[in-house]
Amino acid sequence: MLEFNESEGIVRKTIFIEVILPLAIAKTYTYRVPFEMADEIAAGKRVVVQFGKSKIYTAIVCRISETPPALYEAKYIIDILDQEPIINEFNLKLWNWMSEYYLCHIGEVMQAALPAALKLASETRIVLNHTESIDKTLLTDKEFLIVDALDLHTELRLSDVSKLLSQKTVFPILRGLFEKNVIIISEEIAEKYKPRVKSFIKLHPQFTGAENRRALFEVLERAPKQLELLLAYFKLEKQQGEISKADLLEAAGSGPAAIKALLDKEIFIQEEKIVSRLSAGDLEILRDIKLNEAQELALKETKEQLDEKGVVLLFGETSSGKTQIYIRLIEEMLQQDRQILYLLPEIALTTQVIERLREHFGDKVGVYHSKFNDNERAEVWQKVLKGEYKMVLGARSSVLLPFGNLGLIVVDEEHESSYKQYDPAPRYHARDTAIYLAHLHKAQIVLGSATPSLESFYNTKIGKYGLVSLKGRYGGVKSPLIEVVSIAEETQRKTMQSHFTSVLMKEIAGALSRKEQVILFQNRRGYTPLLLCTTCGFTPKCINCDVSLTFHKSSAKLHCHYCGYKQDVLTACPACGSARIEQKGFGTEKIEDELQHLFEDARIARMDLDSTRTRSSFQVLLNDFEDGKIDILVGTQMVAKGLDFGNVTTIGIISADSMLNYPDFRAFERSFQMLSQVSGRAGRREKQGRVIIQAYDTTHRIISQVIRNDYEEMFNTEIIERRNFHYPPLYRLIQIDVKHKDISKLHGISSSFAKILRAQFGDRILGPEAPMISRIRNYYIQTILIKVEKEGVSINKIKEALQRILVDFETVPANKGVFMHIDVDPY
Repeated sequence: MLEFNESEGIVRKTIFIEVILPLAIAKTYTYRVPFEMADEIAAGKRVVVQFGKSKIYTAIVCRISETPPALYEAKYIIDILDQEPIINEFNLKLWNWMSEYYLCHIGEVMQAALPAALKLASETRIVLNHTESIDKTLLTDKEFLIVDALDLHTELRLSDVSKLLSQKTVFPILRGLFEKNVIIISEEIAEKYKPRVKSFIKLHPQFTGAENRRALFEVLERAPKQLELLLAYFKLEKQQGEISKADLLEAAGSGPAAIKALLDKEIFIQEEKIVSRLSAGDLEILRDIKLNEAQELALKETKEQLDEKGVVLLFGETSSGKTQIYIRLIEEMLQQDRQILYLLPEIALTTQVIERLREHFGDKVGVYHSKFNDNERAEVWQKVLKGEYKMVLGARSSVLLPFGNLGLIVVDEEHESSYKQYDPAPRYHARDTAIYLAHLHKAQIVLGSATPSLESFYNTKIGKYGLVSLKGRYGGVKSPLIEVVSIAEETQRKTMQSHFTSVLMKEIAGALSRKEQVILFQNRRGYTPLLLCTTCGFTPKCINCDVSLTFHKSSAKLHCHYCGYKQDVLTACPACGSARIEQKGFGTEKIEDELQHLFEDARIARMDLDSTRTRSSFQVLLNDFEDGKIDILVGTQMVAKGLDFGNVTTIGIISADSMLNYPDFRAFERSFQMLSQVSGRAGRREKQGRVIIQAYDTTHRIISQVIRNDYEEMFNTEIIERRNFHYPPLYRLIQIDVKHKDISKLHGISSSFAKILRAQFGDRILGPEAPMISRIRNYYIQTILIKVEKEGVSINKIKEALQRILVDFETVPANKGVFMHIDVDPY
């Protein structure tokens, strides 16, 4: 679009941009760029825009054109925030793919991808324009009220104006005042991210010689505190290159007054430097890795398969040395000056693996996960964007970082469900997203696991992925001895002690006497999952969710693990008044408590969501266990995820049945993975480990397959079941959760929606059915499942048809108040 500028007598192009707003809206939105900003605009930069009547947002430019929108008048952008783009073309392509594949809005992907510090906090402030005289007779009543208020308060925020006028929409009135030159609208937009600045102290160059330094001591004879500070400086100078102000004050045990005096006398010089927030830690030089024969062969096969297929599943049993193969692949990629992404399923794992990788690669390694604060996440983002970090080690969200030259992605423990984001949207799977990201960069990707997901193993069977097997444990370590003990039999013989069989008790006692460590696995946190009145059968439930409350001894309260609701413990039944309240079941907290009574001298710790709320708590717990300060570690599934401790010889699985009997089509697959992974934590150095599996059904096929370490048999039996009942990996699933606060309306709406879907997709539709937890946060839920065969059907056409149905359905007034949550591949 061309415009003639009369004052300059030239024709100028009008630039329009499409932007991604961090909102759940179906389309990008078009804005107009002021002429003076036209040269600065570029795709990937952040701009400040007004959306709606009064909202200000940070948006990302995704497309530049000269075509105005056809259906609305484009507003001008307010400002451009970046000198250089903060996302690249790969990000934009990945975001588009995620929004299409996972049936979510691109704004939701942006919201998940960008660190909070790169999204701005803005507040509109209005001040009077004192350069112009105001004729108040020309103002409307509402405009007069605003000007009158500004005479008293100097400035008003947008929210203040809304309260003053008792209305939400105030921008038209403010625009009128602005056009009359009465007010100035000032957008005070402040970035949250600020680089960390640290003060460093240097000796003035004039005191470098030995003679000059001696003269210094004479000058400071009558200032003992300043002299102490100088001596501390000389001592630190021998130990480290740069001396921070904080380190110097700590070493001298001095206050800031002494250092100020030395700065005033120009003996010291102070320099401010931008430093990283991320601590590299105390690194030890690791000996050169020497691969054994099996690893050398696996490495050779991996490279060949990567060249041929791009995606390889490295199938190696626990402790077989997969990490060393990753390190070799990373070294070769670094020599090509390309970036590497190393994905791990748990933050707990990053704290342990980071030490290993930094010993090899030093400060080339960045770390990224949700326990980092806003500033740290923004710093990693910027370093990846600039190419300063050649390798990033991170959990799920690190797949969304702005890589510009990605050469290799490693997805360790690729089978883990932690790679799936369940809420909020985008409900993406990091492994699958990483495969598409590798495709965009023409990068190679290695999926590693001792117990691969059925999807990945099936893809190797049909030739889509390469497969490399790594047999045997590294260093000739023997696989652990696995023993299954019947809880039912021991209960009959009355040899159970609390929740522990006599066999497990004997093994724990033996390990402790040999100064060895023990890990006990119970896949439920809290103290007691259920309180029950034995008189009338009452069970306390959450007021917001259809779920029983779990007793936590540490807080002495009943907790809901879905919405966070808490209430005091019952002393009497609120239904019948009986005091006969019994605790049923047990979680990690109760196991920890009872172990302390059984092994009084043992040092016991717990690793679950409650005990590892903060980032440092993970590191402290792992360090204490590795240093031998903890004898028994009780944990949930966190302890199964690749942790490597040399002195652990005994593993106890408290109740295998709770996993096997879970109502989910993946229960057997996940049970095999969990039991195998937990067992793999035992005996990872020269000692052979022992694993005790406690169960009621000791003859279950999954338990026998775990004992034999027979993944292939588990896969073959499971794949027949999946084929017969139309489940992944042979079918794709799309789950739709229909939510409403009124249960009767929900039943009607979900039934009519399922009817529309059946008319389009036939018998591929299951439901609506109430899920196991049918109410969460006061919203009742009905679930509809779409099963789509992989062969002969276009999943993209299914998704397009589903999106049209959803749009039509949402426009019906009777469906107001309903929420639809779409989950593609709800693993």
